[in-house]
Amino acid sequence: MTGLEIAVGYVFAWAVRKARRVAGRADEEVDRGLDAGMDRLHELVSSKLGQDPALERAQEEAEAGQEEPSERTRRRLTDSLEDAAERDTGFAKALEALVKELQAATAANDGGVSASGDGQAVGGNVDIHAEGGSAAALKMGDVTIGSAANPPQPGPA
Repeated sequence: MTGLEIAVGYVFAWAVRKARRVAGRADEEVDRGLDAGMDRLHELVSSKLGQDPALERAQEEAEAGQEEPSERTRRRLTDSLEDAAERDTGFAKALEALVKELQAATAANDGGVSASGDGQAVGGNVDIHAEGGSAAALKMGDVTIGSAANPPQPGPA
């Protein structure tokens, strides 16, 4: 399943936000849609993983004020989610759907864009133009201009 690392990030972000609220440091204006999505993701993950030590450790690190989980906690929580997703396809589908929903909400909230894998994302207008027998692209592989079967020979014609 793709997106497990992203799910781990959202689970940890939920724990950080929760810890800040408890400490009274949360921002006054919170995006309710994003908050609700993060709550649903946390409920899904915590109901599936239960008292998983990696999930508990992530919550401890967030309460301690860390902005990101330690590499070890991230790895362990990713492994726990991967195992749960492999054993329960319904959980895997629900987790993937929530991650996509949160990515969309985050992009809308930040006004940013996101791409994964070999994708490219551009925020704002893009104008790509080629003229005079040239080629232009945002991303380009092998390119041949003209006839590849009979390439022109150097020298006078």
